[in-house]
Amino acid sequence: MTRHLPLEGVENFRDFGGYDTVEGRRLRRGLLFRSASHGKATDADLAAIAALNLAVVVDLRRKGERERDPSRRPDGFAGEVISNDIGEHEEDAWIAHISRSDLTEQSFRDYMFEYYRKAPFDPRHLDLYARYFLALERADGPVLIHCAAGKDRTGLLAALTHHVAGVHPDDALEDYLLTNDPVRMTRRLPQVMEAITALSGRAPSEAAVRVAMAVEADYLATALAAIAAAYGDVDGYLERGLGVDAARCETLRQKLLE
Repeated sequence: MTRHLPLEGVENFRDFGGYDTVEGRRLRRGLLFRSASHGKATDADLAAIAALNLAVVVDLRRKGERERDPSRRPDGFAGEVISNDIGEHEEDAWIAHISRSDLTEQSFRDYMFEYYRKAPFDPRHLDLYARYFLALERADGPVLIHCAAGKDRTGLLAALTHHVAGVHPDDALEDYLLTNDPVRMTRRLPQVMEAITALSGRAPSEAAVRVAMAVEADYLATALAAIAAAYGDVDGYLERGLGVDAARCETLRQKLLE
């Protein structure tokens, strides 16, 4: 089953529906999409995105990221766009890491583990994730979630969506790891190396950049373990952290499942 949409200027664009659930139903296709940023979308990309008839776009990026790389949208796009400026004056941790670390494989991996331990509780994410689930419940059409690379903030939110829908954790993890598409990683590698070099004034190794670009199963496991430690389990986090209680989960399942 092909999940990726082969766009020219938008990376990691894919449908994260289509999975069977533990109760025997199937998550709908053509309703849930995820991607990297759309700032470099070509006109052909915009035409392909317009054909999806998106009702909601959730931009998980910080204010500075949105300003550095403004999204392109199809002409006449009338869908809801969800973003926020919470913490806009805080230092961007990713840029700070690139500027100050030794840019080794281990430094990037350590950064990612620390990121995933904190990400579920970031006030920005709590607001955006809560608004996403509310929009998903009410939207009359497909919903797209994206961040800069479409792998971490987006990956965590997609995994939470799969949990709500009842997708088996193994399938949710498989979807999360699709970010590591080797063809895309190889094509994108020189651009990411150039960007890190420009930010830091130092050239990282190819191996280190591959770590920075990838996701690992243990990253998502770290976030889920942190959620369990703070809220008891994912359902507790959804209810008390995001306002998505059992009744709303059932409403979402009725909408999302075939």
